[in-house]
Amino acid sequence: MKTAIKPLALATAFSIATLAAAITPAQAEVSGNIGLFSQYILRGITNAPENDNVAIQGGVDWAGASGLYAGYWGSNLGYGDPDSDTKGFENDFYAGWGGSTDLLSWDIGATYYYYLNISDFNAFEPKGSFGVGPATLGFKYLAEDVAWGNQGDTYWTLDASGDIGAGFSLGGVIGYYVYETDGEFIPESDDAKSSAFRHFDITLSHAIGNSGADANFTYIVGGEDRFGNDQDNQMVFSVTYGFDILK
Repeated sequence: MKTAIKPLALATAFSIATLAAAITPAQAEVSGNIGLFSQYILRGITNAPENDNVAIQGGVDWAGASGLYAGYWGSNLGYGDPDSDTKGFENDFYAGWGGSTDLLSWDIGATYYYYLNISDFNAFEPKGSFGVGPATLGFKYLAEDVAWGNQGDTYWTLDASGDIGAGFSLGGVIGYYVYETDGEFIPESDDAKSSAFRHFDITLSHAIGNSGADANFTYIVGGEDRFGNDQDNQMVFSVTYGFDILK
């Protein structure tokens, strides 16, 4: 990643954290996270990763006592516009409302994706989820045509996680896509699928001593992309660290 990108993204995250701290009422929390990933693979597309080299990712989150939340997350990318030598950078801005009981959980919100040095990628995506016990069903609905999807594309996920003893936790997520087959940037094609299994990820995690960081091993079972191309299976290693800013 070019050094011209990183300060802007870090400054954005710092500005959000500062603003969140300034408006945080009693019982609200501000937290941060950072991670180092061997690859950045988005939604099971292993044959064309967002970054096939080391990716540095991180963000900041504000959570209110009422269930309202907002946050920022960013990652360096392994590609950019074809006519530029500068790599892109992904910025995700999101907000919503969620809650839980002993058995149920729910969330509704939206994410705006803003990309530096990549054209026709910025997008708005409403999202929601509903959980029972350790299992959660979620969706993300693409609200506009972009270079990576058509308006109406819906990404469905089913995930669950839990402790398995000896300090280990195990989580899994199944991703399935329902596609809009004709759009401004991805026109109708004989190869296009209306829906397809996208991926299955299973992640094993363990704390790294008393550092507060976790080591994570994710095995991705590849499905198909929107044109029916089979995705390879892949392993991703990461080290992640979450921390409180205000609590």
